[in-house]
Amino acid sequence: MNNYFTQSSRYNLLSWFFFFLVSGTVAQAQQITRVDPTFWWVGMKNPKVQLLVYGPDIARSQVSLSYPGVKLEKVSKVENPNYLFLDVTISPTAKPGKVNFVFSGAKKTTYAYELKARDKLPKGQGVSSKDFIYLVLPDRFANADESNDKFADMADPEADRTNPFLRHGGDIAGITNHLDYFEELGVTALWLNPVIENNQPQTNEGGSMRSAYHGYGFTDHYQVDRRLGGNEAYLKFIQAAHAKNLKVVQDAVYNHVGINHWLLKDAPAKDWLHQWPTYTNTSYKFQPVLDPYAALSDKKVTLDGWFVPFLPDLNQENPYVANYLIQHALWTVEYFGVDAWRIDTYLYNNQAFMNRCNQALLDEYPNIHIFGESWVNNVISQAYFVKNKINFPFKCNQPGTLDFVLWGAFNQALNQNSNYDENPVYQVLAQDAVYADPLKLVNFLDNHDMDRYYSVIGENFNKYKIGLTWLLTTRGIPSLYYGTEILMKNFKNPSDAEVRRDFPGGFPGDKENKFTATGRNAQENEAFNFVKTLAQYRKSTPALQNGKLMQYLPQNNTYVYFRYDAAKTIMVATNPTAQEISLETSRFTERTQGFTRARNVLTNEVLSSLATIKVPAQTALVLELQK
Repeated sequence: MNNYFTQSSRYNLLSWFFFFLVSGTVAQAQQITRVDPTFWWVGMKNPKVQLLVYGPDIARSQVSLSYPGVKLEKVSKVENPNYLFLDVTISPTAKPGKVNFVFSGAKKTTYAYELKARDKLPKGQGVSSKDFIYLVLPDRFANADESNDKFADMADPEADRTNPFLRHGGDIAGITNHLDYFEELGVTALWLNPVIENNQPQTNEGGSMRSAYHGYGFTDHYQVDRRLGGNEAYLKFIQAAHAKNLKVVQDAVYNHVGINHWLLKDAPAKDWLHQWPTYTNTSYKFQPVLDPYAALSDKKVTLDGWFVPFLPDLNQENPYVANYLIQHALWTVEYFGVDAWRIDTYLYNNQAFMNRCNQALLDEYPNIHIFGESWVNNVISQAYFVKNKINFPFKCNQPGTLDFVLWGAFNQALNQNSNYDENPVYQVLAQDAVYADPLKLVNFLDNHDMDRYYSVIGENFNKYKIGLTWLLTTRGIPSLYYGTEILMKNFKNPSDAEVRRDFPGGFPGDKENKFTATGRNAQENEAFNFVKTLAQYRKSTPALQNGKLMQYLPQNNTYVYFRYDAAKTIMVATNPTAQEISLETSRFTERTQGFTRARNVLTNEVLSSLATIKVPAQTALVLELQK
């Protein structure tokens, strides 16, 4: 990614903004340009809120308020006199209304700050192992409103579906219009790549100009990107999703912001960001974060280095930065009603800050689920970034995490051509004792940053079905990347855009509509129906949601495990070889005792005897045992 940093003048100019502090007397009336959070609520469990106030030379003001139940505890100045930070306590007895903050300087200015009543709509419901998450890249999924595809006054004013690197015009209303599709597939939760405003300029990569359509460079925390429909469209989407019993996962970014973030054009202080004498990129190495022998310099580069030059690294050790991020998280859940929180680049954050942020969300919304992205390659390292049973000197409180280690095992197992008794999936799951609750880990086969699953396994349809079977029947929370159910494919080389293609049928003028059975070809329908059958079965089968898991040592080229509870026992038997296998079941008596037959969940075929089970070549059987 270092090829992004070809314009040192951009970094120098940005640094000038950070170090420039307004001085002198402003000979005009006090002006409040911005207050964040944009509004707040009475009745929150934590009665305190810190308001960021921005306006020309506002630090010269004296601040007061008079409102029953609301107290101004502290007024803080920072390096930049254009900012004040107001610590406010809101009593449980306070009523909703407009709190008038009076700023007295050369002239008096009053700012009416709104305190809202909390509504009773669902929020912070969480996702759990009962759910099936579907990951959507909004710009590439469906376009319901072509009028918001581009705006001439934004830093990137283009949209062009013929260019894989630019915005294509997908929006939140487009996702809302397809809620029935998710419901049919058996999805219970929708995870959208970030929807917050990304008013970012295009960047040059390999000679091609690229848009920030992926959403990971926030430029205004309190606005959903208007090219996606803005705050109103997001509110409508979540309420419509909840009406269909679909939960919503928001993609959060704490580690960095976009280079065009409004705060960075006149930063509150030099240490709002991690500053370096010369541009320093993160090493992308996770080991120094948890290595007991790590050099502090290596750890600093991992944590404080910038992810890329156009995504400046936030200094979460600055208490004002920390409060700003935490309060935005609470504001988002309360205002929009999101149910769970996926955290981007989790391991690159200050971990003490992450614990504080996680706890603030959990204190306010005890059922919310939080799962981060920590791209590691072994179980012990993954356990460090989630609640665990290991005696690490730092104790993480994050409830869940994306299971990158199991993802690697899925792919390795599906691509090995021999030695099937050394099944990596078995080996990874055998180490689950390190986690406080492995059911809270989120499993996946691919995502927006990876080669597409179907391509990784060589477009082998039998292997495709095995992987989906594992995903939907093993422990944890399954997550599916959009289009996997219709065999969307491709590799990241030559670009990420290849694995982020438009969903066929989601855009005006599309010649094919893969949202419908008539628009899919025979194999695409077989894939869709395979996912649908398993997902719907899982949705109605608690044993596959939070039942116990028992797995047996892979032997004779087969991997067998059971999910079970008091009501049902499900047997999953995988034969990855090119020949049918006759599976003798006597060694599984611990789980099969008392059962005499089984129903094949995928075909409805009834097996009248369990003594020997024929497992076809390259197949994973899902059998509901019966007495």
